[in-house]
Amino acid sequence: MELKLGDVQTTALIPLAIKANETLRPNARIIDHKAVEIINALDIDTKPYDKFLSHEGVVARTIMLDRQLKGIIDQAPDTVVVNIGAGFDNRFSRMDNGKIWWFDLDLPDSIAARRKAFPEQDRVTMLSGNVLEDTWCREVKKVIADRQSPPVFLAEGLFMYFTLEQIRTLLNLLKDNFPRGILIAEQNSKLMMRNEKHHDTVKNTNAHFRSGTDSAQEIANLTNGIRLLEEHSFNEEMKKYSLRGKLFALLLPNANDRWATFAWGNAGTPSGLQGSPYNL
Repeated sequence: MELKLGDVQTTALIPLAIKANETLRPNARIIDHKAVEIINALDIDTKPYDKFLSHEGVVARTIMLDRQLKGIIDQAPDTVVVNIGAGFDNRFSRMDNGKIWWFDLDLPDSIAARRKAFPEQDRVTMLSGNVLEDTWCREVKKVIADRQSPPVFLAEGLFMYFTLEQIRTLLNLLKDNFPRGILIAEQNSKLMMRNEKHHDTVKNTNAHFRSGTDSAQEIANLTNGIRLLEEHSFNEEMKKYSLRGKLFALLLPNANDRWATFAWGNAGTPSGLQGSPYNL
């Protein structure tokens, strides 16, 4: 399979390589046979994209985001999910309950590559476009019109490549086009942004971090009407599996990425219990 991706889009090879290699390990913590299939088809060397801390971080975020999204879907089985910057992500296969509707949104070169790797599926739509422009919103609006639950937008491995002004643009676009909604987004730290040249895998690409936060409240404060519901460091999961993970969490507690859940309109009220779904 021939692959032509831009600098930022190439970072999609990092989670792809890690998920493939983790799947092949004994007692794998996450299983993604599609990632294995794609890596084999690309015939690429995964070593530049799979280093210890990135590996453990991707495994942790996959487990944590799957758990968070599954909790929401369990409470609202007809949820519409928009996977922003989808790359080669295969989360739909792990979340599908026969009722959800899924959109994989990415830039044209990424969607062109994705179409080569993923077959057409019922209730899955691939959208080619710039998330900062609202042309993609029309297709999503058509589907959510008949749904009772608010749409969920997932931004995994995306915000660190956006400036804060671009993130503000995205938040306003979501509010303007969808009266209510939930956003689950990965956050990069300011420390990591300043030290990107030391990142064990991103340094092997031509991509650059363009923003970082110390708290997801900084994202919520970018525009009126966005509420932060909860935020968790990937350290919470990473430290369960290795001594190095424990040491990283202990010595650099604020260096790791975090995921946060935001809401607007009448969507989502905090449950007060870590990892449990929201009242939708």
